[in-house]
Amino acid sequence: MTGAKQLSRSTSVEVNLIKTKSDMAASREIRELVFVVEQEVPAEIEYDEFEDSSIHILAKIDGVPVGTARWRRTDHGQKLERFAVLNSARGKGVGAALVNFILDQIDNSDVAYLNSQVSAIGFYSKFNFTEVGGIFYEAGIPHRKMIR
Repeated sequence: MTGAKQLSRSTSVEVNLIKTKSDMAASREIRELVFVVEQEVPAEIEYDEFEDSSIHILAKIDGVPVGTARWRRTDHGQKLERFAVLNSARGKGVGAALVNFILDQIDNSDVAYLNSQVSAIGFYSKFNFTEVGGIFYEAGIPHRKMIR
């Protein structure tokens, strides 16, 4: 991703399920840059025992990987997590495209939930997620659970 070409403002975001090793590597690189480098989350926390059991997605602009997320079924519903968008692609609809893609894929008769960083609560509220419970910390970052 380093040295990636400048992203165009006029192109649309393409989101797909990750099916290749190269796309999974791009997803991991995005998560590394956003969470481990930018937000200083320890790598041993970022990559967990749910990597293989989760469904991963990758967002691209002009064929360049710029965002990623994953979801998985739990005993409490369908958990959306690990949303990461490169700084160079923020404000271009990548996050919304990732959320909408997952919401189109999951079983909407079941509860969907996520643990939002407090700074992103307003963003997830736009997709009808509602805050429940109090603030808690993951990797030293304040979060709140949100359900839909």
